[in-house]
Amino acid sequence: MRVITGKYKGRRLSSSTVSFIRPTSNIVKEAIFNIFPDIWSSANVLDLYAGTGSLGIEALSRGAKQVVFVDKSQAAIQIIRRNLSNLGIETQAIFYKRDVLRGLNFLSQTFQIIFMDPPYEKNYVEKTLRLIKFNPQLLSKEGLIIIEHSPKEKFSFMDFSLVTLKQYGQTNITFLKK
Repeated sequence: MRVITGKYKGRRLSSSTVSFIRPTSNIVKEAIFNIFPDIWSSANVLDLYAGTGSLGIEALSRGAKQVVFVDKSQAAIQIIRRNLSNLGIETQAIFYKRDVLRGLNFLSQTFQIIFMDPPYEKNYVEKTLRLIKFNPQLLSKEGLIIIEHSPKEKFSFMDFSLVTLKQYGQTNITFLKK
């Protein structure tokens, strides 16, 4: 696993030996960032179900101002901290060891980009979209929600609009906006 492009292009990231942490493949990550290449500069980014932190770190490499990482696993938080430390960018990150499904009320910031990469086929996508919908300050007016999920998982877009949907093998990427 590596940083695809930007300031930290080519730098290797630590991954997990823990089976429940599923890193985003480089092919999928590259696709996510190439669909909207110009939105990352100075963005505040929320990385839900952050895992290894590779999506948030890629955003930082491409110029994001700050990333807030949220994951309920201590192992995931440790991997993210190690990856950020190895790149020397710990000050651009905030960490929360929390279960996303217990609510997002602890967040008071507004984000231009929200990543969601929950465990596949557990109905977490729709539950998390509901939490974002009921915390409308989380997503800026022009904000984007980027969801990595199984093609088998069906969910309502709530009050969000579909921007685009791409499939890469056993991974779908859904882009939504307000």
